[in-house]
Amino acid sequence: MQGIKKIFDIGDGRTIELETGKLAKQADGSVVVRMGDTMLLATAVAKKTAGENVDFMPLTVDYQEKYASVGRFPGGFFKREARPSEYEILIARLVDRALRPLFPEDFHAEVQVQITLISGDQSTPPDALAALAASAALAVSDIPFNGPVSEVRVIYTDGKFVVSPSLAELENAELDLIVAATADNIMMVEGEMKEVSEEIMLEALKIAHDAIKTHCKAISELEEMVGKKVKREYCHETNDEELKNAIHNAVYQKVYDFAKQGIPNKSIRGEGFAAIKQEFIDTLSPEEAKEKSFLISKYFHDVEKEAMRDMVLNERVRLDGRRLDEIRPIWAEVDYLPTPHGSAVFTRGETQSLTTCTLGTKLDEQIIDGAMIEGKNNFILHYNFPGFSTGEVKPNRGTSRREIGHGNLAMRALKQVLPTAEECPYTIRIVSDILESNGSSSMATVCAGCLSLMDAGVKIRKPVSGIAMGLIAKGDKWAVLSDILGDEDHLGDMDFKVTGTRDGITACQMDIKCDGLSYEILAKALAQANAGRMHILNIIEETMPAPREDYKPHVPRVVKMSIPKEFIGAIIGPGGKIIQEMQKESGAVIVIEEKGEFGIIDIVAVNKESIDSVIAKINGIIAVPEIGEEYEGTVKNLQTFGAFVEFLPGKDGLLHVSEISWNRVDNVEDVYKVGDKVTVRLIEVDKKTGKYKLSHKVLTPKPEGYVERAPRAEHSHRPEGGNRDSSRPRPERPVRAERPAESDQTEN
Repeated sequence: MQGIKKIFDIGDGRTIELETGKLAKQADGSVVVRMGDTMLLATAVAKKTAGENVDFMPLTVDYQEKYASVGRFPGGFFKREARPSEYEILIARLVDRALRPLFPEDFHAEVQVQITLISGDQSTPPDALAALAASAALAVSDIPFNGPVSEVRVIYTDGKFVVSPSLAELENAELDLIVAATADNIMMVEGEMKEVSEEIMLEALKIAHDAIKTHCKAISELEEMVGKKVKREYCHETNDEELKNAIHNAVYQKVYDFAKQGIPNKSIRGEGFAAIKQEFIDTLSPEEAKEKSFLISKYFHDVEKEAMRDMVLNERVRLDGRRLDEIRPIWAEVDYLPTPHGSAVFTRGETQSLTTCTLGTKLDEQIIDGAMIEGKNNFILHYNFPGFSTGEVKPNRGTSRREIGHGNLAMRALKQVLPTAEECPYTIRIVSDILESNGSSSMATVCAGCLSLMDAGVKIRKPVSGIAMGLIAKGDKWAVLSDILGDEDHLGDMDFKVTGTRDGITACQMDIKCDGLSYEILAKALAQANAGRMHILNIIEETMPAPREDYKPHVPRVVKMSIPKEFIGAIIGPGGKIIQEMQKESGAVIVIEEKGEFGIIDIVAVNKESIDSVIAKINGIIAVPEIGEEYEGTVKNLQTFGAFVEFLPGKDGLLHVSEISWNRVDNVEDVYKVGDKVTVRLIEVDKKTGKYKLSHKVLTPKPEGYVERAPRAEHSHRPEGGNRDSSRPRPERPVRAERPAESDQTEN
């Protein structure tokens, strides 16, 4: 069956194909997007009606990568796709943030968008195609949507910008951005950078937007080819214009005047606004107040938002009394917790993060087993946002998508300044626990994470700070706000988080909620963010100017060894016996990796003695025994003719009874028992068998008057002390008849 296809060119001879009408036709809208051999199926379904008293957009966006799309089996016991990975959640969030602002404000029916990777091309990343697929599915449906919208990835590498790069091109990119936009406005930005300038970032946004316009045009043309559907009619809100006007007239000025007071405390501000609302409710009859409680709350919220926005634009003063570019008071402290490897508290206004840094071994690396991405991760950052941080009762039901997204942003910000694996052989885990929140807790995590790394002794190249910027725009008036409050985020038109060092930006995340945001305003926001970052960096550097010279005493130390790879098996031993024994005896953790012609060994322990003992054993295993060398050995076995001594790990030699002492030894067990330590010298290596012969007596002084005796044969049956009398004639031996030569033998 043939579907309806739209193919469009994206430059460099590459094309993207949109197809609808072939798969998933019972969904309200479905589209397959193909670029190269990467294919995504996106579906969109919406309920016909909304729930009662719903005044928000119940949108669910899911992204899933099928392992079959790349010819692989899922890991785990059940061998099937399970809950989404963090990577899949992050892609779903990118799409959600692009779509959500474009639904009509009064459309509240539940909408579900699902994007599935059904074919994976290892050279074409699918993440930047997901929003294109979702937007196209909504476009060919009858779901009300003010699109189209799309996303592209743009990178900066070798002095040039590349749109929709391959996976290989991503490896050395100095800037990696995913940008979402309509044909007219940028909606969302997310990415990481290697300390690039604000000018490079702005140019990347312009280039990405130009590419997105091509996508949006193609979606609109597909919609025309299908036959533009009439969007469904809906009536999801019941309004009371008389009540709406009454609330506006009664509370607007009161809210405006109260907001202008500049009260720093969020709770006190909240109580003040609640009192204004209650004052209006008290003018109504109890019956009317109860009957119209939902509409009263809705209309009051709208007036509250309008009045606070107008106050900021007119008075150029913030809700907490700050100037537009003023940062809230900050205090920070390191080494707050005694036992973690590194810890820091960072408090900015009413936002506080308690962050720890833990240093582990290669065994602690995170294993990534996705359909498109496999490998290991040695830098992990986890962000936790409990209910008490905002004074709420909220059950803990696992990690939320928001927590994953905020943690990923902080991780991207800090990973740019980490030392190399050679400089820091640890797996690093940072955990940020948000204890208070009123404003950007993800940016507090960046600052606290930076301090905890330095407190742990990780030699980061430069400190990193982060700041959240806001925007309020109305007509020709606009105000860029530094270090926004939670209320300012809610009532504003932009949430723009920027992190970086003194030399450039390392990560960013932006969500724009208004139309027509100019590059002039973006440039102003970036410049103001730069000034704010520098202010915060000053405080970070005052708190801790540089990383600790050394790790704390309880941090495990890592020593690396490089050995020829042919010795790896000898160190591990049969069934892991030798390496397990070394770990048990020393208390150290030993990790071996094969790299090229060498085995790289990490020896990890808290105390130096444990590491030294492992090094000595490994050196013993890889050492080549040399004749004449002395060794400290252990008696492993006793025989009547001598003792077998392990003089190097895995190498035993015979200490013959005649080599134990210059004096006669009649019974080996009178001198040694199993487990005894003995110093020996290697005196001979049998050329045929490779067996080692040892001596202890040569390491001791020879007694005075010592007379060398003939060596005692190992298997002699002569009575002890019975040397044959040389004066007695040797008996003649019978002459053995010679065998006939082969030529003389007769065949049978």
